[in-house]
Amino acid sequence: MLIAAIIAFCIVLLVLAFLAPRLSRHFQEAGDKPLQVGQRAGGMAPGKLGEWLAKPFGKSRKAVSKSGEKGREGRAKSPF
Repeated sequence: MLIAAIIAFCIVLLVLAFLAPRLSRHFQEAGDKPLQVGQRAGGMAPGKLGEWLAKPFGKSRKAVSKSGEKGREGRAKSPF
C-alpha cells in the first residue's frame, strides 16, 4: 500500500513539475518531510536493523526528488 502511494505521489509530482515548476517545489518538500521523519526514526534503531528500517524511506525520498527534477527538466526542454 505504501509503495502504491509513493508511486502515485511521484506521478502527480512529475506532472505538476512539468505544468507548474515553481509550485512543484513546495509540493515536493511537503512530500519529503514525512519520509524524512520516517527515515530518521528508522535509523535510530540499533545496528543493522536501523539501516534496514531507514532504507525504504531513503529510496522513496530519492524517487520523489528525481520525479520532481525530471518534470522541471522536461519543462525546461519543451519549446513552449
